[in-house]
Amino acid sequence: MAEYVECTTCPRGCKLVPGMLGACHARGNVDGVVVPTGYGRVTSLAVDPVEKKPLARWKPGSTVLSLGSYGCNLRCPWCQNHSISQVGEDGVGWRTVSSEELAGLAVRLHAEDPRMVGVAYTYNEPLVSWEFVRDCGLLMHEAGLANVLVSAGCVSSAVVQEIAPLIDAANIDLKSFSSETYRTIGGDLATVQETIRLLAATSSCHLEVTTLVVPDVNDSVDEMRELAAWLASVDPDITLHVSRFFPNWRMRDRGPTPVSRVYGLAETARKYLAHVYTGNC
Repeated sequence: MAEYVECTTCPRGCKLVPGMLGACHARGNVDGVVVPTGYGRVTSLAVDPVEKKPLARWKPGSTVLSLGSYGCNLRCPWCQNHSISQVGEDGVGWRTVSSEELAGLAVRLHAEDPRMVGVAYTYNEPLVSWEFVRDCGLLMHEAGLANVLVSAGCVSSAVVQEIAPLIDAANIDLKSFSSETYRTIGGDLATVQETIRLLAATSSCHLEVTTLVVPDVNDSVDEMRELAAWLASVDPDITLHVSRFFPNWRMRDRGPTPVSRVYGLAETARKYLAHVYTGNC
């Protein structure tokens, strides 16, 4: 059997023999080296309001050039973007865009409308190809533009430390405050907590967090109390978005989260955090 190489990008630690892709579908063993096979492969490119990321307290009224690829290292059955996040290169249409091309497009869009302030790495899990985020991020800063990261944050601390100085604003999707829930989706709560700590400690990065409230998964008052209290212990100025679930992908066996539940959990969070918003209501 061919010798494998272990991918160290996330806690999965995929052991890859030559030609094999990891669970994320976007990293693989090429000639004995783990490389981001999804590097520069773009499935989605659109100008969005920053509020859509969501970012409530960073450059309100501005827009960003949102870029998505394919692949994700988690398997959330409620995934809203499963058509790109849960597939590989053969499952979706994509085109290759170089970091120079992306930066050039962002510069042109900013010249046409100064409200367009930078690029957002979003839609799928951008950090499965973190090298592209790094390379684009360097060029964006050279051009005087910003980098926004929208991520589940389930990657190694080494990856976060590499890109954190380049990120001007981030929204991390904190799926739950239960280690068991994270195990069911292939992730690790402690790893996501460390990502949040590292970004919160990066003075140049504005940090917000989103929790999608899924019925019978993470919708208890006790869990929200623990989640909000922990965020406050990291930084009481962290913004939390409490968002409403709608049936999607492999979780169509229940209805949307009751609006009253979302509002109630937001009130619980406000006992610990000053900046709490509700979404999808």
